[in-house]
Amino acid sequence: MADIAEHMLPHLPPAAAKLGALSARPKAIAALCVIVLASAGWTYLGVLSGSSMSQPGGFWSWIGALCRPAATPPSFGFTPFVLVVLMWSAMALAMMLPSAAPMILTYAEIADTAARKGERVVSPFALALGYAAIWIGFALFAASLQIALTYAGLNLDASGNATSRVAGILFLVAGLYQFSALKQSCLHVCQRPFPFFFANWRTTVRGVFPLGLRQGLHCLGCCWAMMLLMLVAGVMNAVWMAGLGLVMTLEKMTSTPRFSRILGVTFIVIGVAMMAADAAGIGWARFVVPSA
Repeated sequence: MADIAEHMLPHLPPAAAKLGALSARPKAIAALCVIVLASAGWTYLGVLSGSSMSQPGGFWSWIGALCRPAATPPSFGFTPFVLVVLMWSAMALAMMLPSAAPMILTYAEIADTAARKGERVVSPFALALGYAAIWIGFALFAASLQIALTYAGLNLDASGNATSRVAGILFLVAGLYQFSALKQSCLHVCQRPFPFFFANWRTTVRGVFPLGLRQGLHCLGCCWAMMLLMLVAGVMNAVWMAGLGLVMTLEKMTSTPRFSRILGVTFIVIGVAMMAADAAGIGWARFVVPSA
């Protein structure tokens, strides 16, 4: 309340004064941005997961619906493609915006300090929009890839030898990428956003929006391999999505690459296990997707 009183604008109409007071508190705007967009994504996912249940069946049926991927549109065309893009966009925002909270709040802290000194600052919304634009672009790519694979006859949501083989390869790629120089470089920026903003501070929307784009690109370079695991874990699979989202958030909140390397080893082990299961003729989907 003290901060609000400090930024009261008595010569403006009440509504404009309240808006100005809120705008002078970029931390609140940043938190609101993360909460609203992430909540919207999770709500959309919840509706889709709930609609995947063929009939009411109590609590465990609802849990089963969350663990199963939402059905991929069976036909091809503009409308199904838009639906898949929306699914991937909601998933990407729900998974990545919470992990971006430290970055957005770091910007807000710097902006808050600048605002208190009377300097011009730009709302964190501009930064968040730039960041979100990168992941919406990724959603467009992932949706195109999913449609192309389905059109080619490879349904990664189903069990089978081909699916197990591709799943194992994707987990191996994700595990090996954890040890790459590009991954560690992008992770370093994600873990330490303050030096980035300090060296690239901008005071116009035209300058801050590209900062969001650059941060989004660093985040994409850090997390693209793990995001592609959703192709085989089940697009819109809420349980796997929550797990991977938590893992990526924890990875960015650490200060050393140790957790990242542990993840790499874990993914490699999972990939090898899946490929071994494929060689033994055991479908992997039964272990990660409960039966209907």
